Amino acid sequence: MTAILILGGGSAGCVLAARLSEEPSFRVTLVEAGDDLTAATMPPEIRSRYPGRAYLDPRNIWPALTARMGAPVGNRPERPAPRRYEQARRLGGGSAINAMMANRGAPGDYDEWGALGAEGWSWETCLPYFRKLESDRDCGGELHGRDGPLPIRRATPDRLSPFVAATMRALAAQGHPAGADQNGPWRDGVYVGTTAISDEGERVPVSVAYLTPSVRARRNLIVRTGLIAERVLFEGRRAVGAVVAPLGGGPSETLPADHVVVAAGAIHSPVLLMRSGVGPGAALRRHGLDVIADRPGVGRNLMEHPSIAVSAYLTRAGRVRDPGEHHEQAILRYSSGLPGTPDGDMHGAILSRTGWHSLGRRIGGIFFWVNKSYSRGEVTLAAPDPRAEPQVDFRMLSDPRDHARLMDAVRLGARALRDPSLAPVRGPVFPVSYSPRVARAAAPEPWPAAQRGILSGLLDIAGPARSALLHGLVTKGVTLDRLLRDERALGAFVAAEVGGTWHPSGTCRMGAADDPMSVCDGTGRVHGVEGLRVCDASLMPTIPRANTNIPTVMVAERIADSIRHDDLGSADG
Repeated sequence: MTAILILGGGSAGCVLAARLSEEPSFRVTLVEAGDDLTAATMPPEIRSRYPGRAYLDPRNIWPALTARMGAPVGNRPERPAPRRYEQARRLGGGSAINAMMANRGAPGDYDEWGALGAEGWSWETCLPYFRKLESDRDCGGELHGRDGPLPIRRATPDRLSPFVAATMRALAAQGHPAGADQNGPWRDGVYVGTTAISDEGERVPVSVAYLTPSVRARRNLIVRTGLIAERVLFEGRRAVGAVVAPLGGGPSETLPADHVVVAAGAIHSPVLLMRSGVGPGAALRRHGLDVIADRPGVGRNLMEHPSIAVSAYLTRAGRVRDPGEHHEQAILRYSSGLPGTPDGDMHGAILSRTGWHSLGRRIGGIFFWVNKSYSRGEVTLAAPDPRAEPQVDFRMLSDPRDHARLMDAVRLGARALRDPSLAPVRGPVFPVSYSPRVARAAAPEPWPAAQRGILSGLLDIAGPARSALLHGLVTKGVTLDRLLRDERALGAFVAAEVGGTWHPSGTCRMGAADDPMSVCDGTGRVHGVEGLRVCDASLMPTIPRANTNIPTVMVAERIADSIRHDDLGSADG
């Protein structure tokens, strides 16, 4: 039997484990640092179709991981301090804590991958795998799958909050047409969002959808959790296994393998490669690491969807009826028209609420992101210690096209939410972002809870003073009126407050072997070594115009097929 070791049990790792163990000649071991997650063991905050609490729980994430968001503005040397950056540490990865959005991106995204040197990638070759992974409960036809592991659905009109429904109508009146299917033909418009939610109305993590009890019962599949991958082992230039250790401390263990797949995500996969001797040679030597393959692209090409938000106080008539309902109920896809940008290069998530708590239920809005971003950052090794988090610098808005489009998103959000038709369901409109202060305010500890309760009550009774209260306590004096009349102030606000969308990608990108910045070929095989692949969002040459979980599942389905059809005993470097 061929022993395959998968390092990382996120969305991609779970797909690989399930699909590769279908092959009786493979013995598959899946290793994950976080806890196991099955249908029977899902805690309520993960099981719920309202995901607002799962990603706040430090047991579900890498609690010490931080990242720098924006790039320096102008010639100023100072940088904002790194912020906590939530990335899942649980079997199922991001699918265990994310917003469950199940969109694919544009056909042109995948054609672009092929054009950039990822051999064999195109929309035509990806569509069968998008169909394979899903069971669409609402839409049929040649674009949709009917019997895949992940159920895909859209909220019915009666589940939409009054605020979301009114915002959709206002956007339609302002020239953004209503669309029926976010995963249908690629067009601008307003859509009810597609989500991966079960027939019982619950989250469906990839670990639950793919690693079913019958799959786990296979004699050729072993799932091990609570183990951190310290490094890949090599004999010469061939990967022959890995060293793993208990996450909480303890003796290391060697797991031999004929083939190793790194699937630790776009933040941790490149640093695992670097700790193993695959990466930028000079940097590795500075850390005292032996260089197996000098690949300067490892950790480079880091991408995200830069974000900003425009929010509104919700009247009692505008609030979500069911506090357990999914919050990202509709989306706006639109084209900026900026020269050189593709159609649908901007995205707005129309939120019925902005938090799990009492204050969040009183605030809705549109969470905008640059759907086709051009800024690039990097992940670098901070120390060889496998428990030391890497340095993550997204350098968002370093490309002026991203900055300009996010500024325009604030203008569009103000125009949409200030539409007179929304008056019955909303009060003051204001700019906001997911800042460290907002994250701290959402913590479940007693003092933040008391503060939220007091502010929620004050907002409900404030009447004419509500706007002053919001701008004094929430936005720290920043008003939309000031931003809209002062271009410089708007630009500075966006640069300072830009956040991400938890869609890191691109750090082990696919490309031609003679491209020094590429890391893997079109099947995920790492250039310059043998017996080693990468499979997760780090493979993406460019970020798709989509939430990245479903594209990552698609990538894993396709890489699994590639592995099954390869002769793993041959040289594959």
